[in-house]
Amino acid sequence: MIDSMTGFGGVQRVVDGVEHALEIRSVNNRYFKSVIRLPDGMQFAEPEIEKALRSRLVRGSVTINLRMRNATATAAYDVNTEALSRYASAMMQVELPDGVRATIDLATLSNLPGVCQVPSIDESRRAEQVSLILEMTEAALDHVIAMRAREGQALHNDLVGHCGRLGSELDRIVGRAPVVLEDYRERLVSRVEALMSAGKFELESDALCREVALYADRSDISEEIARLRAHIDHFSEICDSGDAVGRKLDFITQEMLRETNTIGSKSGDGAISRSVVEMKALIDRIKEQVQNVE
Repeated sequence: MIDSMTGFGGVQRVVDGVEHALEIRSVNNRYFKSVIRLPDGMQFAEPEIEKALRSRLVRGSVTINLRMRNATATAAYDVNTEALSRYASAMMQVELPDGVRATIDLATLSNLPGVCQVPSIDESRRAEQVSLILEMTEAALDHVIAMRAREGQALHNDLVGHCGRLGSELDRIVGRAPVVLEDYRERLVSRVEALMSAGKFELESDALCREVALYADRSDISEEIARLRAHIDHFSEICDSGDAVGRKLDFITQEMLRETNTIGSKSGDGAISRSVVEMKALIDRIKEQVQNVE
């Protein structure tokens, strides 16, 4: 069964007084693309998160967002007093115009680069953080994949239904194709007889046969019908394969449209043209939905 590329999953954990909330969102993309958003000082976990995402998702634009709320004393940033002192000294040395007084605000100084720094953690603590984040990532991915499977079931039903209607329109064309040649022959005979009657001239008997045969060759759509039928059957088979088949389905959809266009250009019959228009509309809907198949 096919999977969609649309999914969402979120998990929460509280460890040592620190609240962790991790969310994963997935939407369609031609390739796999990840955006990993972590709190300051947690970027060391990015490679492992990327690896976990790629191991379970083949295609899609995936955004993972981790938020942390620390209510303990460990939430305080380290203050670089030497940097703070140098900023203050540099500001004190600035010459101000007469009558202008300046005050140094510690809150403003704390926002300057290098003053407040994320507390450093040792390798053991890093390993614990990575382990926790990976566990949360896997749990969130379970929700994402489950949602993608549900969306994929709905996509599968729609795509197979569209293929069925496409096959029905193709059956109408198959039934109409032999009649088209006979209609052309009858119209040609009628016109020739009218011209011969008005102009009183004779037409060689085999000339009419050659013209009908030439028209039959130009308007023959049997090969296009066979290829289109094979594409429709192949499309349905791939939908049931259970692999990441989005790109294959997209390619087959392009081929179906190509054969349909050729059928329309070769046949000048009104009934066949109406079926071709309907088939092209169906293929457009298929093509749009295939863009969200993994």
